[in-house]
Amino acid sequence: MPNPLKAILVAVVFIFAACATTPVSNRQALILISQSQEIAFGKQAYKQALKGQKDSDNAHLNQVLRRVGRRIAEVSDMPKLDWEFRLIESKDRNAFALPGGKVAVYTGMLRICQNEAGLATVLSHEIAHVIARHGAQRMSQQMLLTGAMIGANVSLRNNTQRGIIMGALGLGVLYGITLPFSRGDEGEADQIGLVYMAKAGYDPEEAIRFWQRFSQAKGDKDPPEWASTHPADKTRIQGLKTYLSRAKYKYQNIKLKHGLGETFNLPAEKDEPEKPKPVPGVSVETLSPSTRRGAD
Repeated sequence: MPNPLKAILVAVVFIFAACATTPVSNRQALILISQSQEIAFGKQAYKQALKGQKDSDNAHLNQVLRRVGRRIAEVSDMPKLDWEFRLIESKDRNAFALPGGKVAVYTGMLRICQNEAGLATVLSHEIAHVIARHGAQRMSQQMLLTGAMIGANVSLRNNTQRGIIMGALGLGVLYGITLPFSRGDEGEADQIGLVYMAKAGYDPEEAIRFWQRFSQAKGDKDPPEWASTHPADKTRIQGLKTYLSRAKYKYQNIKLKHGLGETFNLPAEKDEPEKPKPVPGVSVETLSPSTRRGAD
């Protein structure tokens, strides 16, 4: 067999062997990064992303975040990850999660959440990105496109690779700036997250109301859907409605239901700015015009 043909066949076999089935959505995904390596990247990126950030000193809200987060993590398909939930003091409406179970939520997001089920919507969506290994998928795509990273040689210490890795994990060069996942990844995270929040005992119908509040908070400043990597809010809400029946079935058949959970009694913000404008190229989880996160 000619060497080029043999190499192609080996590559095809390798790629098929690297296909993984995503929980809940049952979609086939190409992942060329080992999970242990992905988790190591996630933990390193988490430390860098939180440099210069201030943890909230609100003991009760921290307790609520950990409580809701643990409930969702326990019913996820990776309950034994080293899950960690941090509440960051900031007016930014933002949240992100990284491989290894590292999750951060900004206090500004709680105003849109309004209650535990709203927070469960955010957390289950972010946890779903981790479970679906969307970061590893994007890294794998970059490996195929650029050939810049090969197996054990992938490293955050390499300046060229660092940008690719951080971008794949959803963080920009200024760590903490969340970058958008694809429309497909966002839709899949919505689908998986809706099931997880229901299994954790939270009313999945609140997810629809959360995204409606989110849309109202942004106003009419979204770019056209064709120009954005994220689905328009109306498209996203319609997609959630199509997944709702499965989530409601899960919810109806669990013994312990929390419903909407606790309603947050948040103090009024001083000098609250006008409705924040979406930033081009920034994650759908971000509503703040601020792009300062503290560079490494």
